[in-house]
Amino acid sequence: MQQPKKDRNYGIMAARRASGRHRQHRSSSKNISALDLKGEIMPTSFISKFMTSPFDGLQEHAEKAKECAHVFQRAIECVLDDRCEDFDQFRKSIDQLESEADDIKRSIRGYLRKGTRVTVDKFEIFRYLGEQDKVLDAVDESLGWLSLRAAAGIPQVLENDFMLLVQAVIDPIDALSKMVAEASQYFLDPSEEQRVKVKDRIRTLRQYEHEADKLEYALKEKIFSDIDDPVAVFHLIRLTEVVSSIADHAENAGDMMRAMIAQ
Repeated sequence: MQQPKKDRNYGIMAARRASGRHRQHRSSSKNISALDLKGEIMPTSFISKFMTSPFDGLQEHAEKAKECAHVFQRAIECVLDDRCEDFDQFRKSIDQLESEADDIKRSIRGYLRKGTRVTVDKFEIFRYLGEQDKVLDAVDESLGWLSLRAAAGIPQVLENDFMLLVQAVIDPIDALSKMVAEASQYFLDPSEEQRVKVKDRIRTLRQYEHEADKLEYALKEKIFSDIDDPVAVFHLIRLTEVVSSIADHAENAGDMMRAMIAQ
């Protein structure tokens, strides 16, 4: 993916919007319990076992990525509250969702290997599925990097900027799920009107990713200017890059979908 130019205008309107959500979420995250979290995770659907189109499975897989992203968001909110006792439970929940997504991925691959005729090159579907799966991998890697210095947490001076970035990478995953839903309709009954809807979703996804890029750059600047410990600087810079990569993979998946609807 071509790297967009870095911009010093940090998306003030989006930042304010995300900041408002951050304050709202932080006030409610104090009541999160492992039992509450566990209760929110949906069981693996049977769609992938009885799919009539690979796009049924792609939609189900995208929903798992969406669930995973929102668990990730709650995990970060919990860490920033300084009284997070459920971090390990959040990680287990992410692992569970990844496992369910892997089951769906295998079902899609099995479906396509049966010689089923589809309107899109199977190789393109495999490529798309792999990129969408990297969204979940990046979420898991982000929590992994955070856990390496869990005791240190996120410095207070960076908390707001870090949460803005987290929200900025959640938005493209929500957009990704909506894009796959529109694409599923397009491949079921192709029309120019539906194709335009898919392209609009892809355009929105790209805008979200660009906003995440700007917030990533802003956070890196602040890390270098406000943090003195070189170990902390290295850790926070790498953590920032991994979190930002969540949006990168979502955009990459959108670009691949754009190629599929052009065939």
